[in-house]
Amino acid sequence: MIKFPSDFRFGFSTVGTQHEMGTPGSEFVSDWYVWVHDPENIASGLVSGDLPEHGPGYWDLYKQDHSIARDLGLDAAWITVEWARVFPKPTFNVKVKVDEDSRGNVINVEVNESALEELRKLADLNALNHYREILSDWKGRGGLLVINLYHWAMPTWLHDPIAVRKNGPDRAPSGWLDKRSIIEFTKFAAFIAHELGDLADMWYTMNEPGVVITEGYLYVKSGFPPGYLDLNSLSTAGKHLIEAHARAYDAIKAYSKKPVGLVYSFADYQPLRQGDEEAVKEAKELDYSFFDAPIKGEFMGSTRDDLKGRLDWIGVNYYTRAVLRRRQDTGRASVAVVDGFGYSCEPGGISNDRRPCSDFGWEIYPEGIYNVLMDLWRRYRMPMYVTENGIADEHDKWRSWFIISHLYQIHRAMEEGVDVRGYFHWNLIDNLEWAAGYRMRFGLVYVDYATKRRYFRPSALVMREVAKQKAIPDYLEHYIKPPKIE
Repeated sequence: MIKFPSDFRFGFSTVGTQHEMGTPGSEFVSDWYVWVHDPENIASGLVSGDLPEHGPGYWDLYKQDHSIARDLGLDAAWITVEWARVFPKPTFNVKVKVDEDSRGNVINVEVNESALEELRKLADLNALNHYREILSDWKGRGGLLVINLYHWAMPTWLHDPIAVRKNGPDRAPSGWLDKRSIIEFTKFAAFIAHELGDLADMWYTMNEPGVVITEGYLYVKSGFPPGYLDLNSLSTAGKHLIEAHARAYDAIKAYSKKPVGLVYSFADYQPLRQGDEEAVKEAKELDYSFFDAPIKGEFMGSTRDDLKGRLDWIGVNYYTRAVLRRRQDTGRASVAVVDGFGYSCEPGGISNDRRPCSDFGWEIYPEGIYNVLMDLWRRYRMPMYVTENGIADEHDKWRSWFIISHLYQIHRAMEEGVDVRGYFHWNLIDNLEWAAGYRMRFGLVYVDYATKRRYFRPSALVMREVAKQKAIPDYLEHYIKPPKIE
């Protein structure tokens, strides 16, 4: 038996756009809601045509889902409080103290009690109170509660992705390209910390900011808003997201003393051949920039005290590796992703390394999570949680093996001293997978979207054995060894 510490947490996650809607009156409008409803996006195949209002309905069915989670032995949840649901109207007119340095960097945002009162007048209090009911229900069941403040969806008064794509970011609400988003996000963070901080055991400011910038401004065929190809925009949005995290960290700490993290999607970067190491280094440096800044204060070649020391834990989302090669066609070393490995495989196919791939076409590569955890530990020496790990596997062919093999690799890292404190499986129930819609099923629990009924998949029972025992029992160890397809 491979044992985890008794205080190690096993959990699940919820995100508004992906989970909440699906019952009458549960809808809310965000940039993502507008994006997946856009007729041009649907007609072009950029998005699936599946709509969030047809989703699993967690907004009203949360008690049922919480019961399922506890039945499966899950004792932790990260739950997203949606910015666009709480503040459907602009908050620009709420005055707060903002300090900038000589370069225009936002180095301080002070949200005092008077500002909080004004924000409360603008907030959807029915939504806020309902979030309190959801969070309290989970807390009442004895589960650890991690509150997340941003998982990609923004209010449309801050980001209109269709207008950005058509008119350019200078003539539309441009989201993270607008410095005001830093200030407005800080207001939101302070407000939620003040209103719901009594329930939180932990916080994190945002999920996968690297995905927001690369999929929105670089890989524009990915189906992510705003689909505006521009490397300068990518850099600007990344800078604003880092500053938003730091300012939100300060705002949360003003009203809550609980630890605050940042969650990022990591791949295990590997060179295709000797000589491609520079491509790996370049890719890693982009990822590390989101942590060097709030941990060390190192950002864009300088040290900023307003960023340093503003992180208490690291959230690691891991799904697969990425095999890279060096490309010189731009006149400098740059990164090219090699097809046939990692995220770049055929859906349901076999990788070049003869490994099975998910319904998404993601290679199953559990060894990579060990490598990622070890790299982060060597660099930062900070507590970590695996905040997402799972597989799109409609027929549940590989999920049991996926879970156990990854947990084994996590345990390997822990045995070598890495401080990993929990594992959140993505996900408890099937959900809207953003632009890909409902055909990508990640749930331990199958959802019939027409009836909203939930059904356990066999892998849910495997997860239950591990979570309740805080261990990989002997009778599940056959799932540890990675399968290869001959």
